[in-house]
Amino acid sequence: MSRQLLKVDGLRLRFGGLQVLNDLSLTVREGQIVGLIGPNGAGKTSCFNCLTGIYQPQGGRVYFDGRDVSHLPTHRRARRGIARTWQNLGVIDSLTVTENVMLAQHQRAGYSALAGMLGLAGTWHRERELRRDAAEIIEYFGLDEVAHERAGELPYGVRKTCDMAMALATDPKLLMLDEPASGLSPEEALGLASTLRELRDRLRLTILMIEHHVPLVAEVCDYVYVLNFGELLTEGEPEAIQRHPEVIAAYLGGTAEPEGAEDDAGDDTVQFASEPPEWPLMAEGKSNGTA
Repeated sequence: MSRQLLKVDGLRLRFGGLQVLNDLSLTVREGQIVGLIGPNGAGKTSCFNCLTGIYQPQGGRVYFDGRDVSHLPTHRRARRGIARTWQNLGVIDSLTVTENVMLAQHQRAGYSALAGMLGLAGTWHRERELRRDAAEIIEYFGLDEVAHERAGELPYGVRKTCDMAMALATDPKLLMLDEPASGLSPEEALGLASTLRELRDRLRLTILMIEHHVPLVAEVCDYVYVLNFGELLTEGEPEAIQRHPEVIAAYLGGTAEPEGAEDDAGDDTVQFASEPPEWPLMAEGKSNGTA
């Protein structure tokens, strides 16, 4: 079994009287693709913000690559190898795709912003190296044809891909994706599944992803955690998660029992659905046209 890359132990986050995360624990092993799913408001993005240092939780610890990073700021966690994408995109619309990917490499530049502005010795050579690295990443994601176009003028799906390229440019060990399939067509989502598997297999990346598109989660994830109202509802392999009655209830507001199941007040065993329901299931308030 592969070693633990990320361990979250008893995470608690509260905003005033609202308990956002309550005693959340999870583990991501090296080389895995792990899904984090749940209805709107379940605490998924808040969990990501705690893991990357944007939020400071009131309790719990975050361990990454064998070290406690609970009190490290965001940029120091990024240096250790944690990268993420954003639900609302992290690209800068006024910059080109190439400039966005180069900007994402700022921690690897090796010179200060002042040295760069003054054009001091060595900065031009290093910038050529960063541009070359950016070009390789852009080619990897198939963004060659739009490399010199401004991000804000590109379709949403292309900008999502640019956002992922920026995260990869930080040379991470753990890639955290916040709803990568949001806004993508079914064909684009299918291509994303292939991309994620290749990132894991070819580049040996570990991936933790928030996603509402359950078929994508079932297709690519090795393990899945389900949040509901800030707590861990269940965890397991995708096939079992899809049939879990509490997961179905959390998404649809109903219950799911296997065909022919009989009521038994004395039986507390969780009854799984005999077959997965029609997916994608959507949280309340979602329509078929949204992720």
